[in-house]
Amino acid sequence: MPVPMGCYEGRESSNMKSLLIADTTKEERERIVSESIGNIDGACDGCSPGILEMYQDYIEGRKELRQINLEFHARYTSGAEGPVRSGCDYSR
Repeated sequence: MPVPMGCYEGRESSNMKSLLIADTTKEERERIVSESIGNIDGACDGCSPGILEMYQDYIEGRKELRQINLEFHARYTSGAEGPVRSGCDYSR
């Protein structure tokens, strides 16, 4: 699940806060990603490491969430770096 691109509501405050790198510390970005992904330490289907890796550039302050999410969606939509379709038996 991609992290929201705009703002988030901090647990300690009802005020909306910016997610931009310039407005957050590395620790805040780690918390934003962790809270957005959910239980990353629990038993799951093994997807957590890939998702965490995907957002590492945001945590380190190299890319904004918007850029990461747009890149992810572009690959998903275009099929780049995706599985190769083997075809199906359906014919028109």
